Amino acid sequence: MSALLMLCAVLLLLGTPSRGARPWEPCTDLRPLDILAEVVPLNGATSGIRMVQVEGVRGLQFSATEPRTTSFPASRIFSSCDFFPEEFSIIVTLRVPNLPPKKNEYLLSLLAEERDTLLLGLRYSPTQLHFLFLSEDLAGAWQTRVSFWSPGLMDSRWHTLILAVSQGSFSLTTDCGLPVDIMADVSFPPTLSVRGARFFIGSRKRTKGLFTGVIRQLVLLPGSDATPQLCPSRNARLAELSIPQVLKRLTGKPDDNEVLNYPYEADMKVTLGSRPPCTKAEGAQFWFDAAQKGLYLCAGSEWVSVLAAKTKLDYVEEHQSLHTNSETLGIEVFSIPGVGLFAAAANRKARSAIYKWTDGKFVSYQNIATHQAQSWRHFTIGKKIFLAVANFGPNERGQEFSVIYKWSPRKLKFTLYQRIATHSARDWEAFEVDGEHFLVVANHREGDNHNIDSMVYRWNPSSQLFEANQSIATSGAYDWEFFTVGPYSFLVVANTFNGTSTQVHSHLYIWLVGAFQLFQSFLTFGAADWEVFHIGERIFLAVANSHSYDVQMQAQNDSYVLSSVIYELNITAQTFVKFQDIPTCSALDWEFFSVGEDHFLVVANSFDGNTFSVNSIIYRWQGYEGFVAVHKLPTFGCRDWEAFNTTAGSYLIYSSAKEPLSRVLKLRTG
Repeated sequence: MSALLMLCAVLLLLGTPSRGARPWEPCTDLRPLDILAEVVPLNGATSGIRMVQVEGVRGLQFSATEPRTTSFPASRIFSSCDFFPEEFSIIVTLRVPNLPPKKNEYLLSLLAEERDTLLLGLRYSPTQLHFLFLSEDLAGAWQTRVSFWSPGLMDSRWHTLILAVSQGSFSLTTDCGLPVDIMADVSFPPTLSVRGARFFIGSRKRTKGLFTGVIRQLVLLPGSDATPQLCPSRNARLAELSIPQVLKRLTGKPDDNEVLNYPYEADMKVTLGSRPPCTKAEGAQFWFDAAQKGLYLCAGSEWVSVLAAKTKLDYVEEHQSLHTNSETLGIEVFSIPGVGLFAAAANRKARSAIYKWTDGKFVSYQNIATHQAQSWRHFTIGKKIFLAVANFGPNERGQEFSVIYKWSPRKLKFTLYQRIATHSARDWEAFEVDGEHFLVVANHREGDNHNIDSMVYRWNPSSQLFEANQSIATSGAYDWEFFTVGPYSFLVVANTFNGTSTQVHSHLYIWLVGAFQLFQSFLTFGAADWEVFHIGERIFLAVANSHSYDVQMQAQNDSYVLSSVIYELNITAQTFVKFQDIPTCSALDWEFFSVGEDHFLVVANSFDGNTFSVNSIIYRWQGYEGFVAVHKLPTFGCRDWEAFNTTAGSYLIYSSAKEPLSRVLKLRTG
């Protein structure tokens, strides 16, 4: 018995770790490892690397003379052991040139130098991206290649690739699009030794196959798929996990001796004279406005101030009292190239008016028969210009139609193009997904039934008409808003009333597999409008809550005074979260606009429970404080706001649902 007890004690001691034993550690930190930064020291003085700027974005090019200068030992990042992680992601942001057929270029290689053996590599050809790794068993060693079809890289634009590896599963995501998954017969080895190995960036240690494009990001993320951390992204082609510090600096005056440290090239010029066009061809070019002594940079399609006196909103003054045919439910401001600026008023009575901006004011231009018009929507398809009206009431025959009008370049007027059957329509939204054009109508009610379908219509290029494409269940739908986040398309509806209560959920839909599918729901109170806007990289949604009512509760005056809500997109959680509550008085509309570098929201307050004479408020963005009230604007039954710009300045126009008078306000800046 004593021998048995002794054996148990020995086994217990062997199975119990000593106090000084080291816990298990991964071979490297489970954080993004910026491989590109390892060969680009902050103090510069690295030959073989040249900094360039393309499309206003910095990147690096490598020289063919000495590939070893862009390499480093694997032990620098594999500090705890000598094995490459079994699960990992490689993130690359690059701009590749057009390659001749059958040519391959390496983005990354990991070599066992003594044997000159490729342990791991990433290379691309004109049509494919290849991931290579060394496989071994008792029979010997061989190289495994997993290839992804990727012809879209050869378009001379920036792209971000995410290669995720987990045993036998290999996934490639390009620009936060749909991933391409491959299940390989050979799994990535769980014990790939990197002892004595060396990373080579942009080559395979030799000049043949040297990467000739521009690279901005090259990151190894051990232990996980990086896609959820990067996607969705507002700029998916430049989605960023980690880039070298030198590439983060804004263009302009170099820090210290940066020009000496990194040979720097940029395709740019400065244009003098009057404002030139800002298109893709002028991207990253400068324009100097001698009259205003300002320097501007062409970014996207807008001239962005680089060196100029900051424009700030000082005050708002009335510019024009616009007498309308009747009470106005909505205003749509739009431009027709070569013709001018217009405003379409959705008037409650039999005719709605279109106004043209002439000599600094809106003047009547065209009248169109409507039936309790609620809103107008301007949109284009190719060279065709359309204007759709949402009619709330029936026509003389008792039929409910909303109508699409088309601009006639010959008559210089809008002419009837297509009638679409609707049910107490409140709003139209026009948008484009994957090159196809759509319209969605907010059907408010059919008779006394508010729980009806709203309809998405698709443009048929053959018939040149809109055709029903998808029905979406809504409850007293009041407004639709379309927006995109990276490659993803969204559509959000403002549901107002379900027949018994205004406390209903409004829904956000995402476009997947050719249709809109529910993505998120928000509890709203008589929601009348959604406004989407961006501030920097941040994305916001603001809802206008108009009324808190339930048939089981007695109506109270203060049920019109309630909070409207601003939500912000949380990229990590992939959901919108509440950002700020703003007290409003039966809010019916939000409008976002900018003046100089400042951002604003104006709310259409319509009723406080006692009177329609209620101040509408302009709020200014103040960073961590959110939006703060800065201007009170006296309004009467305010229904809709629109912001617009002319060569003479910036303006706001609001419509009144309680009097035949709309007002144009000028934003005075200093």
